Amino acid sequence: MSRIFKDRLSTGVTPVADAFIDNYMAAANGEYVKVYLYILRHQNQEDLTLEQIADALNHTEADVKRAINYWQKAGVLENVQDNTLEGISAEQNRTSWSIDIEVPPAALKETAASQAPVSAPAYSAEQVSRLNKDEEFSQLLYIAQKFLNKAFTPRDCQVFAYLYDTLGMNIGLLEYLAEYCAQNGHTSMRYLETVALNWHEKGIRTAEEAQEYSTAYTKDAFAVMKAFGLNSRKPAVPEQKIMEKWFKDYGFDRELVLEACSRTINAIHTPSFQYADSILTDWKKAGVKTLADVKGMDARRAERAQNGAVKRLQSYGNGAAAQNNRKTSQNQFHNFKQRDTDYDALMLQNVKEWMDSPE
Repeated sequence: MSRIFKDRLSTGVTPVADAFIDNYMAAANGEYVKVYLYILRHQNQEDLTLEQIADALNHTEADVKRAINYWQKAGVLENVQDNTLEGISAEQNRTSWSIDIEVPPAALKETAASQAPVSAPAYSAEQVSRLNKDEEFSQLLYIAQKFLNKAFTPRDCQVFAYLYDTLGMNIGLLEYLAEYCAQNGHTSMRYLETVALNWHEKGIRTAEEAQEYSTAYTKDAFAVMKAFGLNSRKPAVPEQKIMEKWFKDYGFDRELVLEACSRTINAIHTPSFQYADSILTDWKKAGVKTLADVKGMDARRAERAQNGAVKRLQSYGNGAAAQNNRKTSQNQFHNFKQRDTDYDALMLQNVKEWMDSPE
């Protein structure tokens, strides 16, 4: 017998974007998801504060701040510069209640070159039609649709028109771009555009260069996911951007990054890209380049800690001795020479003398 369930709490609803559930929720800490959902529910509340969120979720304010920072870096929350929750509100798309999280704005800002806008400009139907007369471009659209397994919308065609006509990316590179995205399970045009802008900024101009770049990155990313015990899934977009920063921007090798991952697990017993990122960022600021540098830094830190402990013990010992001296000097019975007379022996001697004396 089939059963039909009815949501008894459906009177007031807070829609959550499909993209958040599909691309972001699984990669995030569960407590971070709770903070995000609470902010989403109260995003139009003018007096929403960190304290209020912390009390409602039984968190500390520091926990709430960490969650907000995570979603800001992921591009899910934006700063609107108000005077309540440090300017945090859920970012909405042009469509109702759709949060623009499929491609983080932060990622687009990082990948777009100064001469290239963050998003493709709107091409008119006439412009796209003109490009369709270009046999190479027309063939490109056909191949890309096959790779991505979908029919392109006018917006999708505009993205390829921008990459081909404005940025000057060649046909071979764009074909490999579509293949690369499809192989990694990403058929979103926003994701494809983000990857394309990233390659353009990195100076990648051929399919061969893109393949070399993506292959090296894929091996490193797989190693990180395995170290975190997440090898059953592919990294989400925010995780990809963080790893790219470690390997490409910081220039760290795989051994060093995996050491940070190991320390993350040992410290908090859960995989966290943000925690590992804080470790690697500190190492970058300290000028660390190899695992040997890290071990040397650890040894110096341990030595400083040991010296500090010794000094504290010495200080404590000196303080205790001084205190004992003060107590001794304040004792009123310590100001005269104490006698060493044995009164028991003296009394016994007196008794003997009395008994021996004649009556």
